[in-house]
Amino acid sequence: MSTLHYKTIVIDGISVFYREAGDPNLPTLLLLHGFPSSSHMYRDLIRDLGDRYHIIAPDYPGFGNSDMPARERFAYTFDNLSVVMEKFIDALKLTRFALYMQDYGAPVGYRIAVRRPELIRALILQNGNAYEEGLGPAIDDGKRFWANRNEETENAMRGALTLDGTKFQYFDGVEDPSKISPDAYLHDQYFLDRPGNDAIQLDLLYDYRNNLKQYPAWHQYLREHRPPALIAWGKNDQFFTEKGALAYLRDLPDAEVHLLNTGHFALEEFHGEIAEYIDAFLTKIP
Repeated sequence: MSTLHYKTIVIDGISVFYREAGDPNLPTLLLLHGFPSSSHMYRDLIRDLGDRYHIIAPDYPGFGNSDMPARERFAYTFDNLSVVMEKFIDALKLTRFALYMQDYGAPVGYRIAVRRPELIRALILQNGNAYEEGLGPAIDDGKRFWANRNEETENAMRGALTLDGTKFQYFDGVEDPSKISPDAYLHDQYFLDRPGNDAIQLDLLYDYRNNLKQYPAWHQYLREHRPPALIAWGKNDQFFTEKGALAYLRDLPDAEVHLLNTGHFALEEFHGEIAEYIDAFLTKIP
């Protein structure tokens, strides 16, 4: 495989960390991560595909190895994360790419796609929700939090920031727990446990309610531009369910769908299979 490089670039005074592999002359894949992870969640997929694609995987501000600016200096909203990522794309001179979106990657990536549809060669969706019917039972505490942010509802959300909460995201619904590397959830927890990061994550969890308001605009983007789409979804995910994967077919009837017997972080068990799906899918796209 090609060499994996670990880099940083400064965007609006914020140091953004990213992983890069592959020849820049090859087709580009931009990988946008979910909560509570970082580009680390793509470590295996990058190794699987790095010899055939140019791969870029950044960490958002407040996540992973990117800067964690104070909330007084940077408002932690999905709008702002998308603006930083769009400027990151332009700084790296990425002009057309396949966009892989998981979890938080969807609300970040869709905002960019709506503003700059010409950038998107294809979509790869892995438990990246865009439909209300895809919101599973694990989102119920979030719904109460969105409806009324107070001490009680906020304390309920804090469970998602603990090691038990992180392990739940990694283990719930998996086919084989022995395939889940402790390096993954302990890596995520290390960054969650930084002083002040809990407040940042609560801000984003509360702002998630605004993503639902954007769903109609995202659906319109899908219908108007009809980007080629590959959906590889952990069907046992209690956060973003199988119904959310199948709902995409209303707006993208030609999408390729694979429902995998795993949970939220499908790459932990099925990165090899997903890499094969991606390879076969992208070879068919001009």
